[in-house]
Amino acid sequence: MKKITLLVLGLIFIYSCSKEDPSEIVDSNTTSQEFQKLLSIEEINAYMESELKQNGDIVWKNAPANVLLSAIALGGDIASVGYGNKGESFSNKKSARLNSARTKIYDVVGALEGAKQSNVVVSADDILNVTEVKITSLKTIEALQAMDDVRYIDPIGYGFYLEKETSNQQKSAGCGQSGQTINSGDYRVISPNARLPWNFDIHKVPQAWNLSTGSGITVGLIDTGISANQNLLGNGFNDGASNGRSVQRFGTFIDSPWWWSNNIDGPNDRCGHGTQMASAIASPRNNDFMPVGVAYNCNLVAYRGTEDVVLNDYHERKGVSNALKDLGNRGDVKIISMSVGYPWSIGNVKDAVRYAYSRGKMIVAAGGTSTTFTNWYGVIFPASMSETIAVTGIKDNGYNRCNICHDGSKIDFTIVMQRAGDSNRNVPVLGFNTGSQAYVGGSSVATAMTAGIAALVWARNPNMSREQVLDKLKRAGEFYPNRNGKFGYGNIDALKAVQ
Repeated sequence: MKKITLLVLGLIFIYSCSKEDPSEIVDSNTTSQEFQKLLSIEEINAYMESELKQNGDIVWKNAPANVLLSAIALGGDIASVGYGNKGESFSNKKSARLNSARTKIYDVVGALEGAKQSNVVVSADDILNVTEVKITSLKTIEALQAMDDVRYIDPIGYGFYLEKETSNQQKSAGCGQSGQTINSGDYRVISPNARLPWNFDIHKVPQAWNLSTGSGITVGLIDTGISANQNLLGNGFNDGASNGRSVQRFGTFIDSPWWWSNNIDGPNDRCGHGTQMASAIASPRNNDFMPVGVAYNCNLVAYRGTEDVVLNDYHERKGVSNALKDLGNRGDVKIISMSVGYPWSIGNVKDAVRYAYSRGKMIVAAGGTSTTFTNWYGVIFPASMSETIAVTGIKDNGYNRCNICHDGSKIDFTIVMQRAGDSNRNVPVLGFNTGSQAYVGGSSVATAMTAGIAALVWARNPNMSREQVLDKLKRAGEFYPNRNGKFGYGNIDALKAVQ
């Protein structure tokens, strides 16, 4: 619903431009000359694609002011402004210097927008050094770009670049609630009566279970939530050989425009992707003829932080940022799995990743799954960050990436998850509804499985630090001690990792 709303807003914006009536969509302080500098969606997207192809990222603070203003205008007039020194992403207690920097932003925006602070400030984070403000004037953009203590200025509500890609991802590797028939060659039955996905044997997961099943470790999942209709991820989480563990669900995604409502939409999956990732990580070793997860005795804390796999609007970026903060604050969470992302850096999410990382969390992120960018774009955000572990998926005929997977120098590990002879035969997981199953592919399931293997390692070595656990994963990689230019340390041998 929100994507349709944004599209309608965009069409209204373009129609208004054609009528040459700027007063309908911009603040009265914006001059006609400034209005003429506002660009169309196509022009903004052309700039963005050029930046991605040349630099691999978009630094919005350095963008031409009219490009940035145009993107902000099409995103509900909201700008996310990071402040402080370079790399100063968060502060549990704001210093006088940081408070002064934030106040200066409010003073500048208020003065140039001709509005009171209460009318221009959307929100101010209590941990991250970021605030959100309403901007409609080119002069405001130029003033903020010139400020040394402004780290970034993001058009946090702009999401028109990947509208087509979002639809493709939802069809191919993202949302899906329909159950599927699983080919009998893609699993084998293990005790008590669970289905073992075919690729678990390749990574020696069953052999690793002789030493560790993930007991005592809590994995945090940031995705689209968990379906309320899938009992094995609810009341049946302790089923069969899985016991003594817990699953919790939270929601940070707001399913409505910020100017209409501030109500959290709840923890339940409406997409299907989060349910599939939860299954790959932690589905019980059940007695119901259903797929088992890698760490079938770990605890799971699932956040519905996003609507789908593409972080392309204000609500999803805000939801993921808040979920990272919450998981960062939990002493029981060791690992955070994120099979979601975007082609370029998102300031408030980047700050939140750094916060969670500072709290000792191992953050495993998807290297990228798309139908558009695989030929020219490398690892997506936030897997592109040094604070995360980037994972991608490959076929079962050697190191050939899956049909829709990204690779590149920033990939750390790979998981075999696609049949070379049939791209539709990926990893069997629990379906959206109790009793149903589905296939899931892309770097998404590769990431979730890697998070599960990390849980096995940490459960076997509960006193290890994040760095020590990561070292064990690296040493269990097929290419270790070397790194492959596209696939990092390669496939993980789970048995070797837990020994």
